Amino acid sequence: MTDAPAPALDVRSDICWSDETSVTVLGRDLCTDLIGKVDLGAFAFLLLTERMPADAEAALFNAALVSLVEHGITPNALATRLTYLGAPESLQSAVAAGLLGLGSRFVGTIEGSAQYLAAGASSLGADADDDAIAAEAARIVDGFRSRREHVPGVGHPIHKPVDPRAEALLDLATSLGFPSVPGRLLRAVSAAASEASGRSLPPNITGAIGASVVLLGVDWRIARGLGVIARTVGLVGHLREELAEPMANTIWRTTDDSATRHLRP
Repeated sequence: MTDAPAPALDVRSDICWSDETSVTVLGRDLCTDLIGKVDLGAFAFLLLTERMPADAEAALFNAALVSLVEHGITPNALATRLTYLGAPESLQSAVAAGLLGLGSRFVGTIEGSAQYLAAGASSLGADADDDAIAAEAARIVDGFRSRREHVPGVGHPIHKPVDPRAEALLDLATSLGFPSVPGRLLRAVSAAASEASGRSLPPNITGAIGASVVLLGVDWRIARGLGVIARTVGLVGHLREELAEPMANTIWRTTDDSATRHLRP
């Protein structure tokens, strides 16, 4: 008696398959259709939407990625540099350490803003007037405030009274002819949140990328992935600089000295 064959594993992926001579990505031959013919942004757009971008979509998508690649010595960059100090044999671990900090305060707010902008734009429709948009914005802000949550996509600790990156991206979307409602809703949310809090909370870059996500038809549940893609490039750049002009050891030693000074006789 022979053993019965094991049942086939019932899983499916339509993204990619390969054989001895080819690699096929979403129905496109990697070597003949993609390599040398599309840039990384267009390839990323393909994987996130299962279609190639139109020219205006490619311009907005690439601009959204570029806007978030770099923002200086942020906590994410510090985590990457310090991890590399301890494990220089593992560049990928250092980059991963920085990416793990993309959450509700840094970069990850793309997801939250994209969620409420997608829902709001769908509810309002393409022909919404300013009064309807203002009412929807007030409802959104009231919801966050009732839950004692920060409104994602507005406010910035450095950029005041405006986040220039957000303005550049929103202006680009307008100049490329995209529908206006997501951007107008973000600005209305900014106004409502500013009035409710009593302080200036301008649209920030993650909010502008959230609006771009809606305009590009990217699922809001993977919107944070744009931040992951962009900031990965920036963190590798920080490691390039760390090799040439190291600062991690100085940060460690200086912080340790300051933090333990009160313990010394």
